[in-house]
Amino acid sequence: MIVPQEIRLIGQPVRSLQTMLRELSFLYDFLPRLTPDGVFGERTLEAVMLFQREFFPPVTGRVDQATWDAIAALYLQAKARLNGPLPFRGYPQGDFTVKPDQDSVHLYLVQSMFRALARLLNGIQSAPVTGQNDTATQHNIRWVQQLDGRPQTGVLDQDSWNTISRLYTLFVTYGQK
Repeated sequence: MIVPQEIRLIGQPVRSLQTMLRELSFLYDFLPRLTPDGVFGERTLEAVMLFQREFFPPVTGRVDQATWDAIAALYLQAKARLNGPLPFRGYPQGDFTVKPDQDSVHLYLVQSMFRALARLLNGIQSAPVTGQNDTATQHNIRWVQQLDGRPQTGVLDQDSWNTISRLYTLFVTYGQK
């Protein structure tokens, strides 16, 4: 990251400043949504002054080293919040399956997702999280397989996992605000 002694009026340091202020505007509505163009114009001046008013007085509109450091520090904190959680791979690759009445550590997560989905979707049964492909889990896997238009075997496989994960993401992760 470029750290100026005193920021120039055009160029890459201004673009970096605008980029940081733009990212912050997604968390702080009072900041204008800048388009990083490398020109320190009126909107950039406004964003700097609003930042200084809220986070780093006094309001001067100048970006000296201390102001730059304050914007950069808040930007790094905000970046971590805006990135969201890390992606997760909860199912083994390859031809891994869990047949009816088998035990598997991977069923704990599947059964937990089913418990949450049972509150939102007709046809999914809520059942205890046991790690066993028991009767209720088989019923739920068959329901998902029917939804996909696939043979209803009750076997947890990659396709069933993908559908369960998508349903969970749509109805639980994004659906519950």
